[in-house]
Amino acid sequence: MELPPPLAVLYSPLRMSLPLSVTRRSAIGSLLAIPASAQPPSASPRANRFHIAFLGDRNGGAEPQIYGRIWREIDMLGPDLVVNVGDTIPGGHQDETLDQQWKEFRAIRKRYSRYPLYFTPGNHDIWSPASEVAFRRETGFALNYGFDFQNARFVVLDTSRSEKLTSAQLDFLEEDLSAHRASNPKFVLFHHPYWIQALESDAAGFRLHQIARRYGVGHIISGHGHRFFRKVRDGVTYLEVGSSGGTMRGKLLHGEGFAQGCFYHFVWGSVEGDEVRLVVKELDGMGGQGRMFRVEDWDESGPRFDISDPALSAHPET
Repeated sequence: MELPPPLAVLYSPLRMSLPLSVTRRSAIGSLLAIPASAQPPSASPRANRFHIAFLGDRNGGAEPQIYGRIWREIDMLGPDLVVNVGDTIPGGHQDETLDQQWKEFRAIRKRYSRYPLYFTPGNHDIWSPASEVAFRRETGFALNYGFDFQNARFVVLDTSRSEKLTSAQLDFLEEDLSAHRASNPKFVLFHHPYWIQALESDAAGFRLHQIARRYGVGHIISGHGHRFFRKVRDGVTYLEVGSSGGTMRGKLLHGEGFAQGCFYHFVWGSVEGDEVRLVVKELDGMGGQGRMFRVEDWDESGPRFDISDPALSAHPET
């Protein structure tokens, strides 16, 4: 069920401007109303032409400067919206530090507040009733929600305190997608990439995958693992966006690196009509080498290009 635009904008410390409609309903729990406004008059309600940045985990052991440098690169590209995959604050299961943790994030967010930012709940964001209240208050979002951007549909689900989606959440997802059959493309986001093993063991019997196929979901996007990973099944692209600031020291100490998906990055998306083009951008400077590649050039075994110079696969000429 699609609710009408709100009569008033509820308080949100981040004061985000959201130039699109957001569904405010849930079969799982009470939801916080979210600001919404109409599309610009010049934009066709059926047309898609926008750019989106998908942010990886900030925390799970935040490395100095990395998240800020990721945001700097995103800012230079100027997306129409940004969606994260969770783990915005350090967490630590200490309710008494919640206010300080969110205060520190607000200082970062304020610098780039001109970009609509959509939050996915992560296990470092929510671990207790108090942290759930703080997440709702600070982000202005419910734990499970959907929103439109032009003719695209996004559904965000909460796996902060469980590694898998519940039956109730899958019901919520199916109800939302059924109500937005005409929307295209469709994206589903949640923090834990439990689909990695589920697709290997029983893709045909995996309810999430069945729903995605039935309603034409093109992309299912997660985070949590601090590594980039991609699977494609029956036309559905599954992505694990890696670290946009969360530490990878343990992985690096064990010899993992770029080829294993361990590098600081974000994912840049261009949506034109029904077509979605996704490019992975590694951080430049102190955090990486600035390598870029299309998601199609990375399969389940890793990169299908020369990691020393991804451009070589395009046979550049002068």
